[in-house]
Amino acid sequence: EPVNPSSVETPEWVTQDLLTLNDYSRPGTKLSEINGIVVHYVGNPGTTARQNRNYFEGLKDQTGSNRISVSSNFIIGMDGEIIQCVPIDEMAYASNTRNSDTVSIECCHPDETGKFYDSTYQTLVNLCAYLCVEFDLKPDDVIRHYDVTGKICPKYFVDYPEKWEDFHKDVKKAIKILKK
Repeated sequence: EPVNPSSVETPEWVTQDLLTLNDYSRPGTKLSEINGIVVHYVGNPGTTARQNRNYFEGLKDQTGSNRISVSSNFIIGMDGEIIQCVPIDEMAYASNTRNSDTVSIECCHPDETGKFYDSTYQTLVNLCAYLCVEFDLKPDDVIRHYDVTGKICPKYFVDYPEKWEDFHKDVKKAIKILKK
């Protein structure tokens, strides 16, 4: 029996700063179930969680013919802070064909390698473990944007698949701790 996404609360260690409802970054579309978590990297080195959140917010003011739609449920900053942009039970524009059944997490990174600081990495592990427990998911249900579209995202985990395997092991350990 799938968990109703609207029954899952945002943890108190997450800062909620929800985007304004709009066509380009927060459509307000309710999700009926969550079958996975998609990990991303922001792709613009050195930017903060706040800057990326504000970029998503600014998309509501687009004009012209080259409009884009992009957002994420969560953004993890380089100090490990988390900003929630889109509620867990709403669709974000991050994972193409999986937008309708996943929660998306964008991660900030200091340079073009896409490698996260330890603080970002640990927060990502903890947030994924929390969501896995809440939605009754397994570590293998945490996927890369690359696994959906082939896009090199998150770059470091695509370039070093063994580090992605290590990440899954860390999420599995964190799930065990949460379930105690």
